[in-house]
Amino acid sequence: MTAINPRPSQTVMKPEKDRFLAAENPFEEMMSRFDDAAKRLGLEPGLYKILRMPEKQITVAVPVRLDNGDVEVYTGYRVIYNTSRGPAKGGIRFDLQVSLDEVTALAAWMTWKCAVVNLPFGGAKGGVICDPTTMSNSEIERLTRRYTTGIIETLGPDSDIPAPDVNTNERVMAWVMDTYSMHKRHTVTAVVTGKPIEMGGSLGRREATGRGCMLVTREALKKLNIPLKGARVAVQGFGNVGSVTADLMAKAGMTIVAVSDKSGGIYDPKGLDLLDVFKHVQGKHLLNTYTRAKHISNQEILHLDCEVLVPAALENVITHDNAAAITARIICEGANGPTTAAADEILNAKGIFVIPDILANAGGVTVSYFEWVQDRGGYFWDEETVISRLEKIMVHSFDEVTTMAEKHKVSNRIGAYMLAIERVAAVHRLRGMYA
Repeated sequence: MTAINPRPSQTVMKPEKDRFLAAENPFEEMMSRFDDAAKRLGLEPGLYKILRMPEKQITVAVPVRLDNGDVEVYTGYRVIYNTSRGPAKGGIRFDLQVSLDEVTALAAWMTWKCAVVNLPFGGAKGGVICDPTTMSNSEIERLTRRYTTGIIETLGPDSDIPAPDVNTNERVMAWVMDTYSMHKRHTVTAVVTGKPIEMGGSLGRREATGRGCMLVTREALKKLNIPLKGARVAVQGFGNVGSVTADLMAKAGMTIVAVSDKSGGIYDPKGLDLLDVFKHVQGKHLLNTYTRAKHISNQEILHLDCEVLVPAALENVITHDNAAAITARIICEGANGPTTAAADEILNAKGIFVIPDILANAGGVTVSYFEWVQDRGGYFWDEETVISRLEKIMVHSFDEVTTMAEKHKVSNRIGAYMLAIERVAAVHRLRGMYA
């Protein structure tokens, strides 16, 4: 496929607080951890070069006829980072802040994430530069179908399997699956995951990322001899990942003292009434209009006195400017890349137990793997089976990461990267290089 590089016709204004804050290049920010882990592993120079380079970067023009008859041309990306261990796996996001650097970084994260939990997948990511909040459902459907057609040569159950991400959902995945299936002239359910149950989706998929966060936090509390019951938790970000994580942690016995969304946060040191908070949010209200708790900012929530902090919002919210003020004993990274490399050094010096993103939020891709397996086999599991198998993988992966970190006397993050890189490199060595 020949990649094209059109200029989007819409004007994209960067927000005052850029998503990447301290990181000018998200790919290089992420790869600084890769470099550290690769050096400690003594990775061969040739393999180092291979693993630091994405296999394929696709840029496509996505023309869409709007409801008013005008034509807008958006820019879409799909990056296949590494497929040595299996087909590429990674979400599609619709957002104004999408960039090739961001998509490439996220595709690399997916490569390491799949390897950490030992799934037979490589890493990919995709996105379209757009603002879906200003678009009708019909316009989003046309955008989705045209973008899918633009990248269709790379898609397939054995090559590249998308999933929902920022501003995409089950419905968008249904459109991707239908568009792909129309081109193939038969229904192909396994081409995407995160689909509606009626179309071959998996039970337990929506809650999977949050459930994974809860499980590894439970294991971390156990490891640090901190009682689970009553452990105070602050969750930054109250979307699907943050809200499910908070709900499941509360059901496990932890106390949720604070949550936040884009409008700000709410705090009660005795514990929030989550059922009441959920009722408020389900009424399409932001948290800054909730009246039964103290209002705090998204920065203040990071510094609360608590046992567990869950950054489940955006990338690079924990930086060298605010890391020193964090007092939580455990950080469970529900979001991708919430901590900068400079902040890592501060957190390590403070002795904070960080559960890195490529382990903490791997529950979503693990149940996506289960969905793919069920679609290909044509046999679907009950929710109890999905939850049981997810727990087994997350607990085992937590043990493997912490064992690697302790063995090499490094942080959990570098331990996770070492585990992932070692697994990907091992397959490259076995397969050799086609030339």
